[in-house]
Amino acid sequence: MSQSETSIDQHALAEVLEGLRQPQKTISPKYFYDARGSDLFEQITRLDAYYPTRTEMGILRNSGPEIGKVIGPDAIIVEFGSGNSEKIHLLLDVLDRPRAYVPIDISAEHMEAAAAGIDADYPSLTVIPVAGDYTKPMHLPGHSALDGARLTGFFPGSTIGNFPPEEAEAFLVTARDILDGGDLLIGADLQKDPAVLNLAYNDPEGVTAAFNLNMLPHLNQLIGTDFDAGAFEHHAFYNEVLGRIEMHLVSQAAQTVHIGGSAVSFAADETIHTESSHKYTLEGFAALAARAGWRTAQTWCDAKPWFSLHLLTPA
Repeated sequence: MSQSETSIDQHALAEVLEGLRQPQKTISPKYFYDARGSDLFEQITRLDAYYPTRTEMGILRNSGPEIGKVIGPDAIIVEFGSGNSEKIHLLLDVLDRPRAYVPIDISAEHMEAAAAGIDADYPSLTVIPVAGDYTKPMHLPGHSALDGARLTGFFPGSTIGNFPPEEAEAFLVTARDILDGGDLLIGADLQKDPAVLNLAYNDPEGVTAAFNLNMLPHLNQLIGTDFDAGAFEHHAFYNEVLGRIEMHLVSQAAQTVHIGGSAVSFAADETIHTESSHKYTLEGFAALAARAGWRTAQTWCDAKPWFSLHLLTPA
């Protein structure tokens, strides 16, 4: 074995193996994000074809003062996924005396680098990074800056769309519990021309393809699999029936991959479903939030409208 059993993430191994035993093989998109995956995603956000990041940032710039007033002074911002540091800068810059910033991210290396940058840029701000899976129930660390304070969650970037509807609802329930009565500012991508969507996930530069394929060497390192990334190709398309972009890795030939003590066979052209990105209507997203115990207090969109930011408050 390339790794000792003690160094392998056994939970991840079991999760990946379970997904690859399904009729439609699947791997969770959270396994995109090792250090290289996080870097590749940052590159994606700067591509001409990829509209969500610049559109959401435009909303934050144009509506930022209003958002800052609604959140109020002395805010403690809990960001689910440390993500694009430009976005948290845009939010912090419009807040009145923000007290603390708590980034939560599964990629500890990426999160710690982002947190260090925020700490340097905002000397009066207490930065409390938390390494962990924000889709799972958790308690924030004990810290004097958090005592008796009202939290505001920040979940930009349309990541909510990566979850199937039932898991999106479950995440919103988990976030409500973590925030313990606080509000949540969340981004959601909107339904639009399929040509725009297909181009966004099939960029001519091939960065999204590299991002998708990088999952395989990441898993080799994390759980000791023996995927050959060169034996798979990136495929993404808009599924109009389900209202979502689907990303797949397509096996280029019949092959066998070893995972722990198990062997998983692939037929030629068989796929691993690595990500869905659901696109919402404003009414559909409000209904999803309501099922999870939230009320939509306010919504901001760009002029097209292609993207939306929602301030949710516990119902």
